[in-house]
Amino acid sequence: MNVSRYRLLRAVDLLRAGGVVCHPTEAVWGLACLPHNPAAVARICDMKQRDPAKGLLLVADSIDRVRPLLESLTTAQRDRVLNSWPGPVTWVLPDTEFAPPWVRGHFDSVAVRVSEHPLTKALCAAADSCLVSTSANPAGMNPARDQQQAQRYFAAAVHYYMPGRCGGRDKPSAIYDALTGAVLREG
Repeated sequence: MNVSRYRLLRAVDLLRAGGVVCHPTEAVWGLACLPHNPAAVARICDMKQRDPAKGLLLVADSIDRVRPLLESLTTAQRDRVLNSWPGPVTWVLPDTEFAPPWVRGHFDSVAVRVSEHPLTKALCAAADSCLVSTSANPAGMNPARDQQQAQRYFAAAVHYYMPGRCGGRDKPSAIYDALTGAVLREG
């Protein structure tokens, strides 16, 4: 996927200004913001009508960006996580310091995925940050599968719609507990 440098920089400028960007991911369109901006995270929760206590997922472009989260895992746990990334697998990792509390919700953990989607990776790399990532849909509605559906849901509430295509997966990422290996959501 060829990402327009202009569009990428426009999206990053808006993210840094506290904006919300909507973009394609592996399976569905997602809403993204910078995790260290509490107002942007609150805006996403409001747009989705999502309880902030539930927490939100972080997406990264590389394992190195989230490596501090892996330090508390055993070798076997860490290997299980590392063997699935990059890819459509989200892991709930123990955390009390890496992600801000407004991202973790009422948990001492954070859900993290190292994406294989070229546009998602490029957005993280250009922002030099993980991104909050959540499906582009109001609570109880189906996730947007294309830009037009995302725009029907959110219109001008989103600051920028990053053109592109989803990665071709049918379902959002599987979610596993890194400590136990338990499946929290089938992928």
